[in-house]
Amino acid sequence: MSEERIQNTTPQHPEEQEIDLIELAQKVWAGRKLVFKACGIAVLVGLVVAFSIPKEYSTSVTLAPESGGKSGGGSMGALAAMAGINLGSSSGEDALSPELYPDIVSSTPFLVELFNVKVKDQEGKIDTTLYAYLKDYQRGPWWSAVMSAPFKALGWTISLFKDKPEEDGDAKLDPFHLTLDEAGIAGALSKRISISADKKTGVTTLAVTMQDPLISAALTDTVMHCLQNYITDYRTNKARHDLAFTEKLYAEAKAAYTEAQKKYANFVDANQNIILLSYRAEQERLQNEMNLAYQVYTQVSQQLQMARAKVQEITPVYTVVQPATVPLQPAKPNKIMILIGFVFLAGVGSVGWILFVKDLLKGWKKQTI
Repeated sequence: MSEERIQNTTPQHPEEQEIDLIELAQKVWAGRKLVFKACGIAVLVGLVVAFSIPKEYSTSVTLAPESGGKSGGGSMGALAAMAGINLGSSSGEDALSPELYPDIVSSTPFLVELFNVKVKDQEGKIDTTLYAYLKDYQRGPWWSAVMSAPFKALGWTISLFKDKPEEDGDAKLDPFHLTLDEAGIAGALSKRISISADKKTGVTTLAVTMQDPLISAALTDTVMHCLQNYITDYRTNKARHDLAFTEKLYAEAKAAYTEAQKKYANFVDANQNIILLSYRAEQERLQNEMNLAYQVYTQVSQQLQMARAKVQEITPVYTVVQPATVPLQPAKPNKIMILIGFVFLAGVGSVGWILFVKDLLKGWKKQTI
């Protein structure tokens, strides 16, 4: 009997839920005018916002690096072995992996190096440096100017009571000690440059976003070459130092051989008809010095050729799969998504007002009365 009573007293949840949904739908339908008004206003606001945001153009390039499976036992290693030189048996492992490229591009020295890059807009009205372009020629929505106006006025008022610092127009940028404006420009530039690398294929994609399509494409190409130069300098640093040292040894060995050869020739020319043993001994000594200097000169010359070959061998080569081109369509803002977002928020807000907030306000008024 107890089980039957429990079964009879249990509420029918599906029916109650179905009735509640119908009631909620009826409430929403009764207040449909408010929903339509809110969505209409949202469309107008969304259009104003979408057309107030400046256009941004994005340019991307795709780089495919050479495979990193080189070893010192290849063709250069064989040539070095023939000359009696050991280039080592390194497996080509590199501490500078593509995963570190985003950190390199966003580093302060790399960004500061881009400040003096010359940029020109598509209309031909702007011809200045990248630093000046980001500082003086960036457009913003109208509300940003309204919101920043009080702060600008406050800063201008405070500047009246401060001594103006002496400006040095020829001062060189110091990445170690940036000014407030330079740090702000570097941060803004870092946000406009993005880079990603595929771990499986090693393909690197670099993208730059600017408010002008021509500046976006030109800066993308510049950043690509700067990154390639940075990687090349890093990987060939030791080899280039070895090459410079070998070139110095080569110059010294050549000068020593030339001097020894000159001394021997002068002695022989001056003592052609003399047959004394002392002169012959001196001639033999000078000849031995010349031969020794020649051997050193020949060996260093071989080392110089191997050092040059090694620099060429370890220099990374990048294939540009997709070069930089001037974009035709802006990447930002997405006006359709902005409109959809405003309409969605207006619809959800008006429905929430009809279903919940309106009833809560009525109950609160009744309690206060």
